[in-house]
Amino acid sequence: MIDKPIEAVLRKSERQPMIDADLVATVNENAKLSHSFLVLTKVKYAKIPVLNNDNQFKGMLSLQMITEKMLTNEEISSEPLHDLLVKDVMQTGVPVVKDPDDIEIIMHYLEDENFLPVVDDNNKFLGICTRREIMKQFNYLTHNFTDNYVALPAYNRNEDEASSGK
Repeated sequence: MIDKPIEAVLRKSERQPMIDADLVATVNENAKLSHSFLVLTKVKYAKIPVLNNDNQFKGMLSLQMITEKMLTNEEISSEPLHDLLVKDVMQTGVPVVKDPDDIEIIMHYLEDENFLPVVDDNNKFLGICTRREIMKQFNYLTHNFTDNYVALPAYNRNEDEASSGK
């Protein structure tokens, strides 16, 4: 659980942890891998969200997943990309966030991911929470905490006993 004073300062930041869906590159689950390879290459991201025709989040697609399909024993070929769809290779079972203000859950998942999809109760894609945006909020915290709080060392019983010779 995040300490209340820390959470209070984080909430004062004008930065939002979520980047709106309109600003996020996505790909449709029924798109050909050849098209998706171009999208990922042009936007310069390693991984992007996969949506269905109703803008519901379905999974993630990475350059690694695509290039894996291009490798043969002797060469690299783009031919398989013309026959495969995104849904044939995408990662499913990806953790999602329903509350973009739940900083504790977001920070927990961002230990292992660069970003998290944000969805509503119907799995509609709302945007992403990125590690970068959370780090910006943390930066705000480190520069503004003492404007609102005084930090004192916590009482440590072991240190007190050691100094008294017990």
